[in-house]
Amino acid sequence: MELTNLLLEVPLMAADDYVGFTFFIGYMAMMAASVFFFFERGTVDGKWKTSLLVSGLITFIAAVHYYYMRDYYMAHGESPTFFRYIDWTLTVPLMCVEFYLLTKPAGAKTSLLWKLIGASVLMLVAGYIGEAFNPEGGSTSHSVIWGVISTIGYIYILYAAWAGEVKQLAAKSDNPQVAKGINVMAWFVLVGWAIYPIGYMCMPGGWLNVGLGWSSDNVDLFYNIADAINKIGFGLVVYSIAVSDKKVATA
Repeated sequence: MELTNLLLEVPLMAADDYVGFTFFIGYMAMMAASVFFFFERGTVDGKWKTSLLVSGLITFIAAVHYYYMRDYYMAHGESPTFFRYIDWTLTVPLMCVEFYLLTKPAGAKTSLLWKLIGASVLMLVAGYIGEAFNPEGGSTSHSVIWGVISTIGYIYILYAAWAGEVKQLAAKSDNPQVAKGINVMAWFVLVGWAIYPIGYMCMPGGWLNVGLGWSSDNVDLFYNIADAINKIGFGLVVYSIAVSDKKVATA
């Protein structure tokens, strides 16, 4: 009887609730990716174990937050902004750590690590202020100002991956797999991370919301898709580098 009452209290998800669907699929996909990365960590060479561990932590942290975010969304029917930014505050800097770990054998210094982390924090803090503290009804000026500030951090990371210090160190690496992997991750930053601003501009006051009438309901849909693509994708690139390097070493 108690179990029946408990099941009746669980909110039902509509068949066309694509946001709710992506919360569920995002949780399962990132938890599965975490298990994969943690188990495969034991099969790669020692120099790649830390990178693969970080990949597993990124998806595991995201999976835990998605577990709570899906419940929050189902209970309240609105964006779990606070939980989402807690997730990003932990996982995005870890994604930047991957750049450092991969280029460390080529001479990357800790100053690069802190610059990447600092840029990611700027990007996230400004984005949170722009999204969470937007006046009721949506202020375009508030959205644009903090969106521009957030973009400064993003552009630095993008530049570092495509032409700056990360790119230069990857080019100097004696491991072609690292150079290839950094190039793929740079594409993730350029294309995959670009999905987030689309979601940001859908919120009340955002350019896509005001100019094209895109509903703020699209925010979580874009964010959920981007999270799954980028966090799992980064880990798969690291795993690919480790596996390819092992094959070359044993050839």
